[in-house]
Amino acid sequence: MRVERLSGGVANDVWRVRVGGRTAVGRLGRRSDADLAWETELLRYLDREGLTVPVPIPTLDGRLFADGLVVMTHLEGGPPETQADWRRVAGTLRELHRLTQGWPQRPGWRSSTDLLHAETGTKIDLGAMPPEGVVRCRAAWARLVGRETCVVHGDPNPGNIRMTADHVGLIDWDESHVDVPDLDLVLPENAADLDDQAYDVAAQASAAWEAAVCWDDDYSVKRLAEVRPVRDSDLT
Repeated sequence: MRVERLSGGVANDVWRVRVGGRTAVGRLGRRSDADLAWETELLRYLDREGLTVPVPIPTLDGRLFADGLVVMTHLEGGPPETQADWRRVAGTLRELHRLTQGWPQRPGWRSSTDLLHAETGTKIDLGAMPPEGVVRCRAAWARLVGRETCVVHGDPNPGNIRMTADHVGLIDWDESHVDVPDLDLVLPENAADLDDQAYDVAAQASAAWEAAVCWDDDYSVKRLAEVRPVRDSDLT
């Protein structure tokens, strides 16, 4: 039974629902079965490993999704508010990264370093961006070459975090994919405690990614403006 509509961005229709007397979340979108299989299996794995994430609730015949619909457990809690909260978030993200080293790429997606050579991947079409902007983005991503990859949440903003005294929960895994963990670690007040160079690498790569993944709305234009023009030091 649907209870109320929730904010789910432009890609999904999201509702608070009741399943067997429990509050849950129903999300209806247009992702492929392969994409949904990747996401739901990831969430089940992370739940088994002790992370607080929405867990897919199977249909009566055992499927984790049906016709683009996924029903998941509802997470209680509020957004991070203090530096101590954000440090807990950083710890949770690092645990995500540790648990998913070697995880296969989300179907159809590309990592930031893949885009040094590829032009497209899921939401990204570098051919739609100004050529000079592509050069700047690729220079930022080139600084990530050689790093280990893992699953990144992809959008750890306050609205996607549910905190209580006992847990840090991560919701809205639409942007999750395999990439360099730096992209998740550009947090308020440098809560991940990166040194100056590491923070600069991460911040530039993250700005470039967000510019490319939602080009060309106002936010992506703003993010591209944060990516520095190419300098020799950006390529090392």
